[in-house]
Amino acid sequence: MSPRWLHRRGELAEGPWESVVGDGLEGWSWTGLRVAELAAGAAPLTLPAGGLERLVVPLSGAFVLELEHADGRHERLELHGRASVFAGPSDVAYLGVGTAATLSGTGRVAVAEAPSDERHPSRRIAADEVPVELRGAGRSSRQVHNFGTPETLAAGRFIVCEVITPSENWSSYPPHKHDEQRPGVESQLEEIYYFEAAVTRGAEAPSGARPFGLFSTASSPAGEIEIDGRVGTGDIALVPFGYHGPAVAAPGYDLYYLNVMAGPGPERAWRISDDPAHAWVRHSWEGQDVDPRLPYLAPITDGARE
Repeated sequence: MSPRWLHRRGELAEGPWESVVGDGLEGWSWTGLRVAELAAGAAPLTLPAGGLERLVVPLSGAFVLELEHADGRHERLELHGRASVFAGPSDVAYLGVGTAATLSGTGRVAVAEAPSDERHPSRRIAADEVPVELRGAGRSSRQVHNFGTPETLAAGRFIVCEVITPSENWSSYPPHKHDEQRPGVESQLEEIYYFEAAVTRGAEAPSGARPFGLFSTASSPAGEIEIDGRVGTGDIALVPFGYHGPAVAAPGYDLYYLNVMAGPGPERAWRISDDPAHAWVRHSWEGQDVDPRLPYLAPITDGARE
């Protein structure tokens, strides 16, 4: 049987973690992800020291990290977090290679990981330091938080960002790939998509509403893959190769995803090749405005995002 590339919420559970992606999965080598939900008073989560760099991303709620550095120093980092992934950027924490940590708090949290032999200092990136990019135009408008990109964060291997796609919009589009190492043209990066979905801003939905989006991936010369799936909160798609996209927010619902990318190449860079059948769509954005609903920055105070 070929490896599975789309996993539903909880299918990758491990101990206190709702989901764990790592090199224990067939066909997976360069990126990792841990997701957990902590109730009030829950025992802290442990992140042991080792040959991994990590980025701690509050999805909802607030958290405290107690760090033990390789040189024996102790440090405490407070992540004030946010109401939900649709409430604008959160502060995040980078943990350098060889750093152990305990994580406590209340809410949902994601920890991006990648093996690395480079040592960079651990640091907190405040929410107001996170670059907010509005990408695309028209119905291809989306909002990107670039807290773990090379321009924002000194790191060894991984590239980490998050994307918000408003109701009825398309992102990760045109379909593109990064599965060949072609210097200056394309990077070889495997990629994790972690999804959340919610009733769109300002809408009133019945209690039985089930927010969702759609995600697609197709084969490339690097390998055969096919994902055409409905995705919701907690679902994870793995993209080892292939043209990936679109990620589509269904009418009535907003879609979020956290991306973790890393690969074997010597350069930490995101270089992509569009699917030649659909690359022309990018030019159709010329003259279109960015969706006026963006950016999503204001705190959310209603109860519609559970």
